[in-house]
Amino acid sequence: MDNLPPLRALQIFNIVGRCGGIAEAARRLGISTGAVSQQMKILEDSLGMSLTVKDGKRIRLTAVGERYHRNCAAAFESLQVGRAEVELAKNTSNLRVSGLPSLMSKWLVPQVYTWQDRFPHVDLFLEARHAEPATDGYAIDFRITYGDGVPDTGNAIELFRDCIVPVCSPGLLDKQAPIIHAEQLLEYPLLSVDWLPSFASPPSWRDWFDAQQVDCATLNDGHRVFSLSSMAIQAAIENRGFVLAQYAMVCADLEAGHLVMPLARPLFLPSSYYLIWSNSAFEKPWGRDFHRWLVARGKDQHEANQRLYV
Repeated sequence: MDNLPPLRALQIFNIVGRCGGIAEAARRLGISTGAVSQQMKILEDSLGMSLTVKDGKRIRLTAVGERYHRNCAAAFESLQVGRAEVELAKNTSNLRVSGLPSLMSKWLVPQVYTWQDRFPHVDLFLEARHAEPATDGYAIDFRITYGDGVPDTGNAIELFRDCIVPVCSPGLLDKQAPIIHAEQLLEYPLLSVDWLPSFASPPSWRDWFDAQQVDCATLNDGHRVFSLSSMAIQAAIENRGFVLAQYAMVCADLEAGHLVMPLARPLFLPSSYYLIWSNSAFEKPWGRDFHRWLVARGKDQHEANQRLYV
């Protein structure tokens, strides 16, 4: 540690590299340009080489300076992450919940307000991401994920297995010719969802038509393809076609009349959604209650999905 340059010099160098000049760095820091230049000289003297070169009236980083700045910037970002984690650890009245983007926006978020209304003093952080949270990142209390690759740690439980159903906006349908047969959907624009390479995709239109024993040899299911289920659902709401949507994600829109389901012909997804929690999640005062509430919502969804098959 003794051979590291002074921290103040590194901080100022980081700002200089980010804003691209002494004067702008001085303005942002609220100090004189001379003070900035002095700290830059201290840093370069400590390293034994120049990190900048004059470019007219301005300076720019040398190739070595740019590489060194990238390392400095990463180090300061890591320190910021560490500080944020300390602040989170100090605050026991928060819960951090991570989940897959479409499931978060279309299933969890519309329901979670009912839980938070019971605990208005809890700071609830909702993070939508495909990638599993890194072990060295911000602490996540609960994670909703998909697939069979759930770690066998005892901190995981199956929430529900979703199914897909054909839905569209009410305005798309021909009121004079109600849909009563699956093959009639071939006359409409069909919106597709493809999760690859992140996850195995949900059943396709070909899978669905095959299950209904409908010949779909001429089907073009690659015309409108979305990587997010929520985008495909929104396109259907906007009258762009039929989508094979996850039932959990369209229950609210069906109830509100934004979407209709002319044929209740569901197909299960290949895998289930799982809830995973950290070892420290139950140390928080509200952790167990949130866990029970979310597991109950998963059970509700499972039962709603099952009713489609009756």
